[in-house]
Amino acid sequence: MTFWQRTRALRWWIIVIVMLGTVVNYLTRNTLGFAAPIMLKDLGISEREYAWVINVFQAGIMMQPLVGYILDRIGLRYGFAIFATAWGLITMAHGAVSTWQGLAVVRGALGFAEGTAHTGGLKVVSEWFPARERGIAGGIYNMGASLGAAAAPLLVLWASSVWNWRGAFVIAGAIALLWVLLWLAFFHPLDRHPSVSDEERDYIRAGQESHVQATGNGPSILSILAQRNFWGIALPRMLADPVWGTLTFWLPLYLTSRGFSLGETALSTFLPFLAGELGCLFGPTVTFWLQKKGVNLVNARRWTFTLGAVLMMGMAFVGSVESAVAAVILLSLGGFAHQTLSVTCITLASDLFRKDELGTVAGMAGFCANLGVALFSTAMGLLVKKIGYDPFFIALAVLDLIAAAILWTLIRAPRDTRGIQPVSELPAA
Repeated sequence: MTFWQRTRALRWWIIVIVMLGTVVNYLTRNTLGFAAPIMLKDLGISEREYAWVINVFQAGIMMQPLVGYILDRIGLRYGFAIFATAWGLITMAHGAVSTWQGLAVVRGALGFAEGTAHTGGLKVVSEWFPARERGIAGGIYNMGASLGAAAAPLLVLWASSVWNWRGAFVIAGAIALLWVLLWLAFFHPLDRHPSVSDEERDYIRAGQESHVQATGNGPSILSILAQRNFWGIALPRMLADPVWGTLTFWLPLYLTSRGFSLGETALSTFLPFLAGELGCLFGPTVTFWLQKKGVNLVNARRWTFTLGAVLMMGMAFVGSVESAVAAVILLSLGGFAHQTLSVTCITLASDLFRKDELGTVAGMAGFCANLGVALFSTAMGLLVKKIGYDPFFIALAVLDLIAAAILWTLIRAPRDTRGIQPVSELPAA
């Protein structure tokens, strides 16, 4: 009997490996954000050119529908490995750029390869977890986004002190290649995993709704686009994700504009992402608590998203407070609130769509989310020198409230209620 069978919890080890992959994904993509104050000066790149570099990355990552379709077709094991290998090699190539055009090229390629982060993670959650556990599983793997983003400033700070900013990209890329070996060593599909017990496999299948089961027909993009539930997920993500884009790409530059040193910026950039870690767990916990109070799963997720949107109102006051400490506290509240609602919205797709179309759904919703980031970043690049950062922080708070209203208006719960009814009506694990 293997170690995995003795634990009777192989699915939780699998999601930890996915979480580590998400850490690497966000470490590689966020290294640029913190290195930006040094890089822009070293390479002679302006804020406007930097905004174009960000948009090229967003254009690449907006190809998530194609990435998700590929994962639906070739499977997670080898699909994830191929794309993660690309993360590593392309990230290392960042260390060789000398112009903003060269930086834009490697960022675009990285964006395309990294589109597998949420599409692949969500497919693992859908395949390996019953409905009652998908929120917690989604929260765990989404913690990797905050951990990776929080690790990026520390990596750049250390690399800059012993080498230079280029070294940070080389190290981050090498870490990605190591994760690929871990993934190939331990991940297999649920039906063919050599170490999963029959007891665990039966438990997972018994807790999954019939409407999420694969049909063998593959994803239909036109059919997905015709469903209001898709737009009920995609539009809120488009409105909410600019918060994460702002924290990732613009926060170091904003803090520098307030007079923060490199070390102070590293610590202050770390804190909102650390708060995001708590949000990844807070969101699923609230959802589970609401289910225990008699609320069905879909409504519980909607209420949790709404709570996160209300907490996001603190972001509106970031630019107006005089204290730098107060600004960082409000930014941290924003990171907490965003991950609370983000993990809730992302996981909701696994409650509403089939396993064999989920990668495509997640990719298409990711396209909308990154379109929102690209538009918001473009506006910041063009206007931040003229009007400052304050209007953008206010806009972030308002957009999340609009997103919550759309979630309530468009989403319809499926007819098959197995797995989505209140926890009080569910059998024990």
